[in-house]
Amino acid sequence: MLFLSSLVPGECGIVENIDVKSPIRNRLFDLGIVPGTKILCVMKSPLGDPIVYFVRGTLIALRISDSSRISVNKPVTM
Repeated sequence: MLFLSSLVPGECGIVENIDVKSPIRNRLFDLGIVPGTKILCVMKSPLGDPIVYFVRGTLIALRISDSSRISVNKPVTM
């Protein structure tokens, strides 16, 4: 199992599960991060946190603490 935070820039994965039990979960859903969604890792900040992802036509920055709780399948091509 891979986590969203383990993708390197240029890799893409499909969301399998979101294991977040806080209000952040609803915000992720509002942003379109739901099971079955393709997500592309665009870049990591110089210190590694946050990480920028391309989701449904939008760039989104997520903290590692949140993206490490989102499981994705093997990297796929966008």
